[in-house]
Amino acid sequence: MDHDKVLVATDGSAPAERAVAYAAELASAFGKGLTIMTVDNSIPGEALRKFAELEHATVREVLDADCECRLARARALTEKYCPLGVETIQEAGDPAEQVVALAKRLQPYALVVGRRGRGRLEGLLLGSVSQKVASLAPCPVMVVP
Repeated sequence: MDHDKVLVATDGSAPAERAVAYAAELASAFGKGLTIMTVDNSIPGEALRKFAELEHATVREVLDADCECRLARARALTEKYCPLGVETIQEAGDPAEQVVALAKRLQPYALVVGRRGRGRLEGLLLGSVSQKVASLAPCPVMVVP
């Protein structure tokens, strides 16, 4: 168990970046490390295929590059606030399921998510990722507007 860390999920959206900043402040205030995670299915399928074709890259390469960029931005926002270190993790699959699964494995002090991410329409139809995470996570969840 890793109660000495705060876990935050990001999809690179503005609400997720606010969640990352809040998680860094929380980790710093309570003397915790920070784990930043992202899930690699945040680019809509058709846009992903077109971008891969334009870049002469595989879909996997495009997804990996997008995740690396998200995690690098998040790390840059947080490193100065987290004296106990920042770890990044990339997962694949359904965002809510992957966030909850990682929270179950890590058992963090707290889990921080943004209220809305990239998938506004999906959130309206299926319930937002943050709602699913808040109802299923095994630890305290903070939803940042």
